[in-house]
Amino acid sequence: MTTPPDRDPPTVLGSVPPLRAWIRTFLIGLCMGSADGVPGVSGGTIALIAGVYERLIAAITAVTPGRVIRFVRALTPLDGGVDLRGAFAELLELDIWFLLALVAGVGTAVVIVTHIVTVASQETPALLFGFFFGLIAASAVVLLRSLTVESPFQIGAGVLGFLLAFYVSGVSNTAADGGSLALVFIAGMIGVSAMILPGISGSLLLVILGQYDRMSMALADFVDALIALVTGGPAEDVTTTAVPVVTFIVGGLVGLFTIARVVRRALEYNRRATLAFLVALVVGALRAPVVKVRSEVGFSTDVLIAFVAAAAIGAAFLLALDWYAVDLDLDKI
Repeated sequence: MTTPPDRDPPTVLGSVPPLRAWIRTFLIGLCMGSADGVPGVSGGTIALIAGVYERLIAAITAVTPGRVIRFVRALTPLDGGVDLRGAFAELLELDIWFLLALVAGVGTAVVIVTHIVTVASQETPALLFGFFFGLIAASAVVLLRSLTVESPFQIGAGVLGFLLAFYVSGVSNTAADGGSLALVFIAGMIGVSAMILPGISGSLLLVILGQYDRMSMALADFVDALIALVTGGPAEDVTTTAVPVVTFIVGGLVGLFTIARVVRRALEYNRRATLAFLVALVVGALRAPVVKVRSEVGFSTDVLIAFVAAAAIGAAFLLALDWYAVDLDLDKI
């Protein structure tokens, strides 16, 4: 953003949006975070419905190496002194107030949802993963309805996506949601970057990678440790529980500014084949909740009834969301 010669550079107070705009953006972030916290629902879809999707993409793609370098140089004496106004002007190019309010809402919702998921996965896994199955199944139906495949290459991309998700979701779930911090980093890269794509659930990809339960419990433990610290608990617990959470966040930031761009380029290069691959991932991932329940409690008659009932509720919820969204046109993503 270039400041006209007859005007002073932007000031902090002069650029702060009104409280109403803060609250609206925060509430949209709450809805996006709630959607991102459950497999099968995409925060990107919520952003599309709320009318902030293009603004969000513009803010993310505005983060470039050149802008980061200019921001850092403005805060150092390298160019003859610290230039706070110049650094702030770079932040305004990122639509910083919008991003801060949105991220605050997303973060608040994710913390709440992951606490609920952690408890539910321990107390009622059949209901939880049945609900997830319904969300994923309905999401697949909605996306398939919006997808048009016209060439063998596009069909091949879809088959590859399905086989990859079907295989990985089975292997990862039987691995007890473990893995090294490197896998947590990769999961953050893939999961967070997918969260901004309408129709594609980042949490669903975490389920496929076998990291959804793990990161839900890790975040819940970290928040509990922070609360305990405030009331006199040991700082060591915060440090220990922060490691996987910070690793995931760093991976997510890297993915947000790299993989998200790769996906956008792939969409530009061959939109239909890329969408066929992404949608097929959703279909193949239907195996994940089934494998999870079978390994946790097994499929007795009672468990199966609970699973199917919860799946019906999850599907109804997703279809209601799709009805509210009216027409999710994948060709406009």
